[in-house]
Amino acid sequence: MKHSYLAIIVLILLGSFSSNAQQDPQYTQYMYNTQIVNPAYAGSRDVLSFGLLLRSQWVGLEGAPKTGTFTVNSPIGVLDNMGLGLSIVRDEIGPAVESNVAIDYSYTINTSETAELSFGLKAGLDLLDVNFNKLSIFDQGDLFESNIDNKLQPQIGAGVYYNTDRFYAGLSVPNFLTTNHFDESTLENFSVDKDVAPAERLHYFLIAGYVFDINENLKFKPATLIKAVSGSPLQWDASANFLIYDKLTLGASYRWSAALSAMAGFQVSDQIFIGFGYDYQTTDIEDYSDGSYEVFLRFDLFNKPERVLTPRFF
Repeated sequence: MKHSYLAIIVLILLGSFSSNAQQDPQYTQYMYNTQIVNPAYAGSRDVLSFGLLLRSQWVGLEGAPKTGTFTVNSPIGVLDNMGLGLSIVRDEIGPAVESNVAIDYSYTINTSETAELSFGLKAGLDLLDVNFNKLSIFDQGDLFESNIDNKLQPQIGAGVYYNTDRFYAGLSVPNFLTTNHFDESTLENFSVDKDVAPAERLHYFLIAGYVFDINENLKFKPATLIKAVSGSPLQWDASANFLIYDKLTLGASYRWSAALSAMAGFQVSDQIFIGFGYDYQTTDIEDYSDGSYEVFLRFDLFNKPERVLTPRFF
């Protein structure tokens, strides 16, 4: 009987969580986009590194999310024990467009000859625009009489990142600040529960991965990302990538109760890597869309010849 009660409670919780949409964008190739969620990653590649990711989610569904990210980071300091970077995110979903610009700073401690522990800070600004004219509103009211134009709010986040030449793990909160998107007085007029009102909420990210040498020409890297946010279900991604001849990357991933994904990448040169991702939704939304697509481009500039090693898997 106790197990029955527990099952009922879990189902109720999952039902209440599933009615809430995502806030921060999600990525299939999260293992290449670490700086967006964890500022401690800045400078960890020991090169001046640029990254560009474009994602079109739920293709064919009107108002579906579209996301673009740009990152640049480099080690700084006499001992290269600090990192500095810039991260930009633009996210469109329905009538809303949210843009984010942040500076990422990290400080690294060498815990052994091959291991580093980095602490990071993220500080920036978030800009929100919502055009209610794009909606078909059944019941007009004060809430929709004026659009949200250039609503500016600060962002402060932090993270910790540990890595060796084969393993990495990180824990981060990209933004500690919670800001309501509507004035409380306006929400009261519509009897909206403040606990579920549109607002920026804390997102907790846990990432990890390991590189195994299968043989001289084949490497295997399992990786995972766990995201937790108040009012939404726990997101868990698990992926498996194979690096063949240090050139071709092939892999697959699974987002718990949400999607199956396929990934491919090619190390064009020591400096350039390009990756592709495709999501097949395992939920009913697949009946109304043609999946989700991603493309990723990374460009590295080596300022020291000894840093040109075999391609980094993370």
